[in-house]
Amino acid sequence: MVLEKLSESLKNTLSKIARSMFVDEKLIDELVKDIQRALLQADVNVQLVFSLTKEIRRRAIEEKPPASITQREYLVKIVYEELTRFLGGEKNEITISKKPFKIMMVGLFGSGKTTSIGKLSKFYSKRGYKVATVGLDVHRPAAPEQLEQVCQRIGIPCYIQKGEKNPLKIYQEFEKELSKFDIIIIDTAGRDALSRDLIEELEILNEHIKPNERLLVISADIGQAAQKQAQQFHESCHITGVVITKMDGTAKGGGALSACSVTKAPVKFIGVGEKADDLEQFNPKGFVGRLLGMGDIEALLEKAQFAIEESKAENLGKKLVEGDFTFIDLYDQMEAMQKMGSLQKIIELIPGMGNLNIPKEMLNVQESKLRKWKFILQSMTKKELENPDVMDSSRIDRIAKGSGCSSSDVRDLLKQYKMSKKMMKVMKGTAGEDVSKMMKKFKGKMPKGMKL
Repeated sequence: MVLEKLSESLKNTLSKIARSMFVDEKLIDELVKDIQRALLQADVNVQLVFSLTKEIRRRAIEEKPPASITQREYLVKIVYEELTRFLGGEKNEITISKKPFKIMMVGLFGSGKTTSIGKLSKFYSKRGYKVATVGLDVHRPAAPEQLEQVCQRIGIPCYIQKGEKNPLKIYQEFEKELSKFDIIIIDTAGRDALSRDLIEELEILNEHIKPNERLLVISADIGQAAQKQAQQFHESCHITGVVITKMDGTAKGGGALSACSVTKAPVKFIGVGEKADDLEQFNPKGFVGRLLGMGDIEALLEKAQFAIEESKAENLGKKLVEGDFTFIDLYDQMEAMQKMGSLQKIIELIPGMGNLNIPKEMLNVQESKLRKWKFILQSMTKKELENPDVMDSSRIDRIAKGSGCSSSDVRDLLKQYKMSKKMMKVMKGTAGEDVSKMMKKFKGKMPKGMKL
């Protein structure tokens, strides 16, 4: 999970509020100290931490809660609002306003720039844009080849010119062809530090290319040093946003996030894993909600939208309500879940689920079971997939051998299927109305331009 230790500490702090009989200055001071400790452990700058917690304490003491909520609930609301403001406030999205829309990526060695270009290319490609990349890093050995390999894996055109040492010449060579694309993502050279020659090269490219966005790629594990980098690059290249990589499993990510939020360059994306899909638009409200165990419904719905087609989702919804789904529908569900990511990542997005503290081992067992079930389903005939009721001992044994699983694994899947079907039949009648209400509620929370 992203910033797992920080999230755990903050959730424990909120639990302390929930268990308290009433809110007084002693509780508020304890809360402030807990938040300070949690943020400092996440490598957030000391002055920023004290400034944040001072405001939380002031609001908690001076402000009176509205009549509709309790003082404890209002204290949680204050923590949520101040952490959100601390990390940038509103979501800062990139608006693709013209064609071709040019995004220039800058950053130092080892920041994950090439990988981020691949992720960003896939992010926009999934949203229907025609994307291409250009390799202008002429200094690092094999940089063009690395970018080409990354793009080949995700099926994105990549324009490079091996042997050429003038990045501007490379861009000019392909400029006419690049005009056919909706979005162009441009890789530039990195350095060990922001040197004068790098600044001059970036200024020349910037002047000719005139990018619509200049994104600085920073690795989360550099912690508070991110602030200095962001400021230096902003002064030199006038960056319009930041991409923070390696946000999964690092204790220093809080330092990088908070440092960037106080510069004039807002965080636009965060890398949350190694896969091509592990890139998220940074939304401070949703991110803080996730840290506090409140979930992030917008991110969840966005993942779901790109995991399963709208027509398939509607068809599956009807079948579930009727209790009439088959193994084929079950297989489609598993495919969609795999596209959405690990169970751990999905659970932290669901409101309320983040506070359940489900052991990782339990989730790992469940994921292992889902993988086995997928192999089992792949070993079934069309008749068995469409009509699971035909299953008998001989079919079960054959499927077990074909999938490399045991007969008990196959029976476990059958048992799970029958239980789900039975439960759906019991719910039939009121389920249709409830699902309709739930869909309307979700649609009200959907980001602009998205459909469910």
